[in-house]
Amino acid sequence: MVSVNSVKVDITTAEQASAARRLVQDWATKLGFSAIDKTKFVTAASELARNTLVHGGGGYMDLTECNVNGRIGLQAVFQDSGRGIANIDQALEDGYSTAKSLGLGLGGAKRLVNEFSIRSEVGVGTTVSITQWKRR
Repeated sequence: MVSVNSVKVDITTAEQASAARRLVQDWATKLGFSAIDKTKFVTAASELARNTLVHGGGGYMDLTECNVNGRIGLQAVFQDSGRGIANIDQALEDGYSTAKSLGLGLGGAKRLVNEFSIRSEVGVGTTVSITQWKRR
């Protein structure tokens, strides 16, 4: 994957989480993503920014414009140093929540994007990467 452009955004306040969401939206618009693909990616990024803040105690997002053999995409990597996720499979299940919410966020984010990966270690933190490719 060739990085064309990237930026790191701190996510330690609700305002910064909102700014991260707006940045994702702006870049997806600039790259010419369809309205549906843009909405899906922005929704997933918004959920992950919120999770970084609420569950991870804050962290950051790396947003990267990618080009792979002429294929254009956006990758957002969210990283925190929070308590970590003990059971990732359970955390991805709809209805599972540690915050008394609907428990649709993490699994929903995964379903909305083309590529999704998650790494987490209890007591160390969590990294979630999402990628959306522009349709040709």
